[in-house]
Amino acid sequence: MAEHTVPNAATLSGWRKSSHSDDNAGSCLEVLDHHPTGIPVRDSKNPSGPAVVFPAAGWASFVRAVGNGELPA
Repeated sequence: MAEHTVPNAATLSGWRKSSHSDDNAGSCLEVLDHHPTGIPVRDSKNPSGPAVVFPAAGWASFVRAVGNGELPA
């Protein structure tokens, strides 16, 4: 799988806080829905930093695993 990144995530608009992020010390992921090449994900504390773009199927599998408690804390 080829990795795809967006060097400056602030160039994209429409970010939302992931529903799986917590409110402890600002540990938040933001995701961008409806991007043409996948699901961009960025660190909310660094909005101008890079975003990693995951294939939609891979992101869906990750979200499902988190929701099912399959990943260790």
